[in-house]
Amino acid sequence: MSGAATYCDWIAVDWGTSNLRVWAMLRDGTVIAEAQSDQGMGSLTSAEFEPALLSLIEPWLSDVQMPVLACGMVGSRQGWHEARYVRVPCAPSNQTVVVPTEDPRLLVHILPGLKQDIPPDVMRGEETQIAGFLAKRAEFDGVLCLPGTHSKWVRISAGEVVSFQTFMTGEIFALLSKASVLRHSVGASGGQGFEDAVTDALSRPEALGAKLFQLRAADLLTGLSAEEAHARLSGLLIGVELAAAKPYWLGQQIALLGAPTLTRNYARALATQGAPLEEVDGNESALRGLTAAYLELDL
Repeated sequence: MSGAATYCDWIAVDWGTSNLRVWAMLRDGTVIAEAQSDQGMGSLTSAEFEPALLSLIEPWLSDVQMPVLACGMVGSRQGWHEARYVRVPCAPSNQTVVVPTEDPRLLVHILPGLKQDIPPDVMRGEETQIAGFLAKRAEFDGVLCLPGTHSKWVRISAGEVVSFQTFMTGEIFALLSKASVLRHSVGASGGQGFEDAVTDALSRPEALGAKLFQLRAADLLTGLSAEEAHARLSGLLIGVELAAAKPYWLGQQIALLGAPTLTRNYARALATQGAPLEEVDGNESALRGLTAAYLELDL
């Protein structure tokens, strides 16, 4: 934990599948202290959410009831308390669900995710990053790409999420590199060939299955390094994603929203196509989105 705050106006929470992050906040959005743990939604039962939260924020509580505003997978069906999706097109929602708590010092609100009926799609947590981005860039009209385990391509117009599409690229990379025959060939990052693989996949996305096995064959026959196999696998998968998402990004203003470690390869891949883009810190956007929701809700 950084800092030793004993008082704040409210607490911001970003609770994902793998991690929990909390911030002690003043009303104007100033961060007094922050803390995090690996007690994400995926490792907790419904009865364990409140103790996991208290283990981080106890030093910030007093006898006065503390507003807590949370986003992310904490509001999923498998989370602490379900916050039902809001249908697009819409502005990122500031509707909340109040969570019953055992500790009377807590007043917990959870922000909902967004849903799309045709084609069916959902997001939870990313909408708060989008809200934070739009709080700073209200005039933005274009496409946001939020890389991650499940990357999102989002059309933004007039301050609203018009439509979006999810790709399981990050999860597919993890499965192929750790649980397929490619686990024998793919190693750490740092190799060459990423851009070439992106271009190859964009030009012939239907050949992905064959291109994937060629990584294994090249390891056996020509000694392809594990690092280069990693770069090529990443390039192939992101390239196929770009091919499918072309109706979103082609000719559009693009902003990559996420941690630099996640946006870097997408920026490199889009650069091969000459696509204009900007990179925006996703963590800062999430906190800005939570702050905007807190102020609008006047908790």
